Amino acid sequence: MSAQTDTKGPVTAVYKVSGMTCGHCEGAVSGEISEIPGVSSVKAVASTGEVTVVSAGPLDEQAVRSAVDEAGFELVGAR
Repeated sequence: MSAQTDTKGPVTAVYKVSGMTCGHCEGAVSGEISEIPGVSSVKAVASTGEVTVVSAGPLDEQAVRSAVDEAGFELVGAR
């Protein structure tokens, strides 16, 4: 039996988003980002402005930026 060495697991990225102030904001941002193909989990935290995204592979930052813009907020950058 041989082990596969090229197996890839989920990718976790943390983004900084400005303007989130409440649970509704968190839901709006999470909802838009979760529509990006490959995203399996999104957790937005208004108090820190951080959004943690788990996806099948690295996401295009422009796709994340567009999703955050669509929710009415601004992507400051990735951590």
